Amino acid sequence: MTGSTPGRRGGLLVSAATAVLLATGCVAGSGGGSGGGTPAAPGATPPAASAAAPSTAPSTRPNTEPDAGPDAAPSAGPTSQPPVLDSSAPVSLTVPAIGAGSELLHLGLREDGSLEVPPEGPGAPASWYTASPTPGERGPAVLLGHVNATGGGPGVFAGLRALEPGDRIEVARADGTTAVFAVERGEQYGKDDFPTLEVYGNTEEAELRLITCDGYDPATGEFDDNYVVYAALVT
Repeated sequence: MTGSTPGRRGGLLVSAATAVLLATGCVAGSGGGSGGGTPAAPGATPPAASAAAPSTAPSTRPNTEPDAGPDAAPSAGPTSQPPVLDSSAPVSLTVPAIGAGSELLHLGLREDGSLEVPPEGPGAPASWYTASPTPGERGPAVLLGHVNATGGGPGVFAGLRALEPGDRIEVARADGTTAVFAVERGEQYGKDDFPTLEVYGNTEEAELRLITCDGYDPATGEFDDNYVVYAALVT
């Protein structure tokens, strides 16, 4: 495990002014095909190891409450929110429905503002994006993983498309607890139309995002899309 845990989290600020451009991490080479580690089309150059590559990510986290104007009604006091876990860095990930498991690296942003992605190669682990909440905290925790491996074979997130609503995702944490999430849905997005707010924006519950590359184009040898699994904390 590498990297460090940042300060408080709880959601992410998303705006054109603060969005940070991320590296794609999806280039031509050898390995499995698009979306779930399946072979590339016959005669096509197969793709290289591919990690999550959303086009933008937030650099800070906001207070999502609207500003109170001079005529604003007085606050009714704190509202009830769903229970969440205390902050604790993630250690490992298990996805029983697809037989996936991985220790988790802790990766953030490079000096140029591009996203650090997990190392390539067979058995490469997934990573936790350190500017997101720890899994189980309120807000969307973000985990990134490759869809395939250099030299052939599937990556740790090759099977994300096979996940169905209700499938469990378990994240072991440094404090000895395990955050268990249930899959809600999966979505494919073009990199040029990545819905930054939907993926990274504040949530009332503790949620999880698993992100990998998708949409392999044999004509260019690149992945044009991302695949995102949305999940919510159940225990």
